[in-house]
Amino acid sequence: MTSERSLSYRDHWVVIPTFNEAENVRTVVSAIGQALPGCTVLIVDDASPDGTADIAAQMVLEGITIVVHRRPAKKGLGAAYLDGFDVAIRGGARVVIQMDADGSHDATVLPRLIGLLDGAELAVGSRYVQGGHVIGWPPHRRLLSFAANVYARRVLGVRTRDVTSGFRAWRTSALTGIDLRRVSGTGYAFLTEMLFLASRANLLITETPITFRDRQFGTSKMSNREVTAGALFLLRVRFHSAIGTGPNLRPIPQAFAPNQAP
Repeated sequence: MTSERSLSYRDHWVVIPTFNEAENVRTVVSAIGQALPGCTVLIVDDASPDGTADIAAQMVLEGITIVVHRRPAKKGLGAAYLDGFDVAIRGGARVVIQMDADGSHDATVLPRLIGLLDGAELAVGSRYVQGGHVIGWPPHRRLLSFAANVYARRVLGVRTRDVTSGFRAWRTSALTGIDLRRVSGTGYAFLTEMLFLASRANLLITETPITFRDRQFGTSKMSNREVTAGALFLLRVRFHSAIGTGPNLRPIPQAFAPNQAP
């Protein structure tokens, strides 16, 4: 008999972009399954040579659905999320959650994050509100992250404290209210651009404190080049917004049916 608990999050999709996360994907997906019974975990893999997609596709966990979306090449975090959003929306998601694949986000926070959507349209797990913490980062990386958030808030004029957080929950109705075809960020700047677009759309955004832990396994995808490119990209986003222009519309990706692993 299917328990009420096992259906609690049946219309919730957790979208996780991956590239070379073979050492982490089992642990992360298992933790999500414990926290959100009935949910669907969507792995969006950019042709990881370490077999991340194969590991995820072979996982069978009682009470949750695991979907693997295999992309032909590494095309960036933003592009992976856009593909993932499309698949989740077409699959009937009422709530779409963004989460890192490296174990830095605590899955036990997920019910609290989702619960905030009772009074908001976007909930952000924040390192930079009271009660938020970062564990395992050296001082220079803490300073870089804090400075990047201050810079992004001032350039884009948003109030959210942690604009670079990748731990978010959206009402699907809010996510579809943003024209995702106009999102141009492909790397980590995508996270900030999406928050800017949500703010411009007058979505109700809230934050909740989280403890962010640096990855134990694998290699970070963030680089100095990515940071510099992201800073310049935000200036371009603000400029286009100020003059009322934007990038050309990109095609919406063709989604596939849920529960398939193409």
